Amino acid sequence: MNKNYYAILMAGGVGSRFWPVSTQEFPKQFHDMLGTGETLIQKTFSRLSQLIPKENIFILTNESYNDLVLEQLPDVSSEQVVLEPAMRNTAPCILYASLKIEKLNPNAVVIVAPSDHWIEDEKAFTTNVKQAFEYCQENDALMTLGIKPTFPNTGYGYIEYDKEDGNAIKSVKQFREKPDYNTAKEFIAKGNFVWNAGIFMWSVQSVLKAFKENQSDLFALFKAGQSVYNTDEEASFIAENYPKADNISVDYALMEKSTNVFVLPAAFDWNDLGTWGSLYDKLPKDANNNAVVNAKTLVDNSTGNMIRTENDKVVIVDGLKDYIIVDKKEVLLIFPKEKEQDIKVVLNTVKENFGEHLG
Repeated sequence: MNKNYYAILMAGGVGSRFWPVSTQEFPKQFHDMLGTGETLIQKTFSRLSQLIPKENIFILTNESYNDLVLEQLPDVSSEQVVLEPAMRNTAPCILYASLKIEKLNPNAVVIVAPSDHWIEDEKAFTTNVKQAFEYCQENDALMTLGIKPTFPNTGYGYIEYDKEDGNAIKSVKQFREKPDYNTAKEFIAKGNFVWNAGIFMWSVQSVLKAFKENQSDLFALFKAGQSVYNTDEEASFIAENYPKADNISVDYALMEKSTNVFVLPAAFDWNDLGTWGSLYDKLPKDANNNAVVNAKTLVDNSTGNMIRTENDKVVIVDGLKDYIIVDKKEVLLIFPKEKEQDIKVVLNTVKENFGEHLG
């Protein structure tokens, strides 16, 4: 394997739209959401390690999840777990990890990949990442993988690329926020828009240069710790300085401000597994078009439901259509799929009325 290939695996989110399975104490990336025998973070680590040496995969996560990471990824050393003492969005943690990697290997090329994505064709994924890495080794480029849209989705951001660019890797014209339905239809009709998957690739030199040019204060804050990174003094420096960082996404901090941004339209299917409905879409269905994880079911006059329980629980459903049915210890959720974005609101109400421990 190429020793210059590195990964930053993003595993710090809470995944509140997957409540009650995903909680602040035990978020979705550490669960087997698909019922495959592997958690989402395990599947992502395995996918990345097909191209990248395991010792070069860094796990970015909240400090409270350190033990969970080391338990679920036995091939990872504690030095590979990059801990955030505070939640500050994606730009600060990516900058922090990039400075650590640059100190280890100034010739590194890096992929930043969320821990909770569904990618079925892992061979195509590996091919695309290698293609992007090779481009980034030769060019000062900030790269992202774009997903060819299959329908006018209003839940994703879009990337518009240069329609006249005949190369496989396209020059990005602009990033577009989540559109309404009619705008999304217009994007797809134009043919030069892809979904923003939040998967980034660049050389460590290019990304640090971009931070220095576009986020000089943030860069200076973390660059001041260069001498202590990968040493015993790193933790105290980060504990003191990390909370001072701006709360800003890497999309806004770098990608929307830089001129050397490129996109590779991906050759694989993708889903960000952000909601119960997106999980339902990717799971196999029974004869009644219900998606079932772990449960044993008896179903009558019920279709389009997402059903998940603890292992081998018997669930009887009669007369329900397009519902989310999730049973987990102290909580039973029975909720319309069409209102799944409101689960965050319901979670807050549950915690206010019945205790923080339920969220």
